Amino acid sequence: MDREPRSWRKSKPVMEGAGVHLKRALGFGDPGEADPFLLFDDFRGKKPADYQKGFPWHPHRGIETITYILKGRVEHQDSMGNKGIIGAGDVQWMTAGRGIIHQEMPQGADDGELEGFQLWANLPAKNKLMKPRYQEVTSTAIPVKTLEDGSTIRVICGRWDTVEGPVEDIMTEPDYLDVTLAPGADVWHKISPGKNAFAYVIDGQGMFGSGEVMTNESLVFFTDGERLRLRAEKDHPFRFLLCTGLGLGEPVAWHGPIVMNTRDELVQAFQELEAGTFLG
Repeated sequence: MDREPRSWRKSKPVMEGAGVHLKRALGFGDPGEADPFLLFDDFRGKKPADYQKGFPWHPHRGIETITYILKGRVEHQDSMGNKGIIGAGDVQWMTAGRGIIHQEMPQGADDGELEGFQLWANLPAKNKLMKPRYQEVTSTAIPVKTLEDGSTIRVICGRWDTVEGPVEDIMTEPDYLDVTLAPGADVWHKISPGKNAFAYVIDGQGMFGSGEVMTNESLVFFTDGERLRLRAEKDHPFRFLLCTGLGLGEPVAWHGPIVMNTRDELVQAFQELEAGTFLG
């Protein structure tokens, strides 16, 4: 069975952190809409004033946050002692687990532009209180699959054909792919049945399955199936992020940066945060 678009929408402007202007594509309404993924933010911007106040120290519990940078830099620090800067092509995959407090402070490129994305993935109930961990992957460590037509796929996590990404041991078995189709390309990609999948367009225009033409800032959800047809228009490359993962099918209690399974667990997390025992 082939996968087809089941719905789509454009990302919407929101403000987060200390005043960061961004576009949110996922994270409205039903938290099970893209299970196990909860939120997807596009923080591409041309003016430092739109992003430079960043995301000062804040907590997370029960999720994983995945930050992918295309242009500019993001400085990171956390309560585990990790500290560094991720730049163009780099990925930060942080598993909050039991609890972590961190900050992310964007810095634009020399021309002031910043291009990046953040994805939140839910953790299974049995792993929500696991020990936090942090995986930082530099651009050079991310393998690239080049097809005969010149199309390229950066495999951050999961796999494309025989190429496997460097991010490992993720409970929901996700694929996170940065796909650039050559003009006029027509490609079939195998996806494990049962995985939920979505794509977010970041440049050019093209089609998924037998659906209509999609353009920049379009988020597309897909039906289940074994493969997905990907096509680019003839006059321009078509670039998008493709994410798949195993749905958890568990209840979600979500408030701000903390995602648990029950309201009681959520209340407990914020009580611990107030009492100073959140990281215990």
